[in-house]
Amino acid sequence: MTTPGPRLEKITPRNFEAATGIRVRPEQEFAVSPVMQSLAEAYVHPEGVAWPRLIMEGDRPVGFLMAFLDIDWRGRGDRSLVRSGLWRLNIAAGEQGRGYGRFAVEQVAAELRRRGTEELYVTWHEGEHGPAGFYLGLGFSRTGETSEGETVGVLSLS
Repeated sequence: MTTPGPRLEKITPRNFEAATGIRVRPEQEFAVSPVMQSLAEAYVHPEGVAWPRLIMEGDRPVGFLMAFLDIDWRGRGDRSLVRSGLWRLNIAAGEQGRGYGRFAVEQVAAELRRRGTEELYVTWHEGEHGPAGFYLGLGFSRTGETSEGETVGVLSLS
């Protein structure tokens, strides 16, 4: 029996098709890569860098998240630039506005706290249909940095 409320599941052969079937609204596609691309990126990175999860409500897939863990942010070998955070967040078009995005961020924050991390980073595309308002509303602050043309935000976990 499934407990009420959303939960995270590891991506497995059993739920792979459900995960790759997650689609955001068409006007949001510029802001987040498809789940299939995220899973391919998780596969090609070293073990432990990507943390992909399917967001389920009962037996219904409602979203996908992927965290990044302890990456060298600027690729310079400087341990002071090692960061963790939310890499991807795809909430299914018909499931948005129901708290699943907030749940996803809370779950990533909990996992990072469990690992002893003090800050949760995220990047986003600016724009009319972008997620800036969502992340800022959850308490993220702009760092003043950009990464691959995206705004960098940070949330304190302490």
